[in-house]
Amino acid sequence: MNRLKELRMKRNWTQEQLAEKMGVTRTAVVKWETGKAYPTTEKLIELARIFKCRVDNLLRDKV
Repeated sequence: MNRLKELRMKRNWTQEQLAEKMGVTRTAVVKWETGKAYPTTEKLIELARIFKCRVDNLLRDKV
């Protein structure tokens, strides 16, 4: 989910800050960003709300 990292960095948020907003560990965010794990459907919806985008935008590698 390279798109997630891009969106996070545009807001100048650390992985820790995003993790706190999501109620997950920083390790979870790292795994999402590197593709070693994927967020649940509920977390994808929450990410889309936080970043004000559609879920499918989070799943794309590029804008």
